[in-house]
Amino acid sequence: MAKEAKMNAFDELKQVKTLLVDDDEFIRNSLELAFKTKGCCLHVAESAEEGLRALKDKPFDIIISDLRLPGINGLDFLKLTAVTHPDAIRFLITAYRDERMIAKAIRSGIDQFIDKPFAVNVLVNLLALALKRQTKGRLTKLN
Repeated sequence: MAKEAKMNAFDELKQVKTLLVDDDEFIRNSLELAFKTKGCCLHVAESAEEGLRALKDKPFDIIISDLRLPGINGLDFLKLTAVTHPDAIRFLITAYRDERMIAKAIRSGIDQFIDKPFAVNVLVNLLALALKRQTKGRLTKLN
């Protein structure tokens, strides 16, 4: 049954475009391979600046960023995306969660935190759940 849940979560993500910004090459490559293998669209960027360039080229439904990045940090990057892509779901990945950072992230409109280290299936399930909640919220507003 757990395998079935994983497949359903990836199936949900096949319909959306996801951007991952992380300076950790292993994380980028691992997630890119996992998404590609399941037929999902994941664009990866090594820095916030590279992520901002990607956002100029095409819209993304989900934006995931590590907190600690070279240059612009992940929280500031996600704040910038809230202006240009207000409907995108925003996830913050961090190994450095503390009360101040959580409060700042919540005020910035972060939808979900993911603690490092994380398993791919946990991330995918959280993304699919957030996507379902967003879709349900849109349908409720339309009715």
